Amino acid sequence: MRARDKAAVSALRATLAALDNAEAVPVDEAELRGVALEHAPVGPGATEAPRRELSERSMVDVVRAEAAERLEVAAQLTAPAHADRAAQLRAEAAVLLRFLEGPVTG
Repeated sequence: MRARDKAAVSALRATLAALDNAEAVPVDEAELRGVALEHAPVGPGATEAPRRELSERSMVDVVRAEAAERLEVAAQLTAPAHADRAAQLRAEAAVLLRFLEGPVTG
């Protein structure tokens, strides 16, 4: 990917972060309150939790949601002063939607 393609870089970084967040395991607040300090696990890896493995469908849903969010925000930016930002968001959404289309065969 060209370093000059700022829209693609921005969209992909944000989407990778969204995918990473979707893999996170929710923490139960009761577990956090119920552990006394002297019983807290210590040492390397003590706070590690296995990540969820997203299905392909779940990943597609996350990417589609990221694209939809960008298009929605771009639609709300109607003032002329925000035209550049709206165009950038539309370009980012287009990058994400191209990934959902799959490889082009020809």
